[in-house]
Amino acid sequence: MELFLYLVKNLLVELNIKNETSRLKAVVLGIAKNNGPEPSLEETYDPKSAEFIRMGSYPQEGDMVEEMEAVAKVLEKYNVQVFRPKVIKDYNQIFTRDIAFVIEDKFIKSNILPDREQEIEAINHVIEQIDPAKVLQLPEEAHIEGGDVMPLGDYILVGTYRGADYKDYITARTNVEAVKALQELFPNKKVVSFNLRKSNREPRDNALHLDCCFQPVGKGKAIIHRNGFLEEEEYNWLVNLFGKENVFEISRDEMYYMNSNIFSIDEDVVISEKNFTRLNTWLREQGITVEEVPYAEISKQEGLLRCSTLPLIRE
Repeated sequence: MELFLYLVKNLLVELNIKNETSRLKAVVLGIAKNNGPEPSLEETYDPKSAEFIRMGSYPQEGDMVEEMEAVAKVLEKYNVQVFRPKVIKDYNQIFTRDIAFVIEDKFIKSNILPDREQEIEAINHVIEQIDPAKVLQLPEEAHIEGGDVMPLGDYILVGTYRGADYKDYITARTNVEAVKALQELFPNKKVVSFNLRKSNREPRDNALHLDCCFQPVGKGKAIIHRNGFLEEEEYNWLVNLFGKENVFEISRDEMYYMNSNIFSIDEDVVISEKNFTRLNTWLREQGITVEEVPYAEISKQEGLLRCSTLPLIRE
């Protein structure tokens, strides 16, 4: 029996996520293969995808596959264990951060848009390697997606939308019930929520998730877009937490191109889009190695590097 328990334990993925920047050991990276036909305007979930459909330049599968493989190569370079979803025919499986997230040793399945519920099934082969007692789901009324959730030491930072018209916004993905549920699940953490600006029509005024307008990076640094936050005091709270001198402010257009949605492999290594010239220069000035990849096509779906990665283990 002891041998059996030893073998079982060593087959399991030992989850550990306490922040956004510690050395990455294991991650689920989305896939763009068999992504399906271009959606109709009525089938889109965000205003940026709709904008590119109207412009006739919605991203092509081959381009997105190439972009994601560039990320896979960088992760391989840093000896990160990479899991990929199994392919579901004609189904968008790029944004793994939406479907689940890890805090400490808990794997939490998102309560996601109904049309996307199959995505979690494609990573069952990963979930089966996790202790079942550590795989959780919040109550049905608690809407949540991983892009809105950021562990930061003693804090869990959560993007939400607190407006009475929440149900009118397809871009509102995490509600106040989810914030309360996280506080109950992690009573020893300080769960801090941020009321985000939402728009169904204008992507430049839509913070789809918290990571679309804010992200910690490096050692005590952060990227932020002021107008992504509806409450000035909540924006100021974040700036004060990091210190104004440690915050890189991005513009409305930079938010639109997803500059805050890069991905940290370590405190001193990030993966960033190659066209983020101003941001990448600042990151290098902070002593951070910037692994540049092409990701402009995937960004047309209002998601970038953090959105398409689901970290399982950091040191």
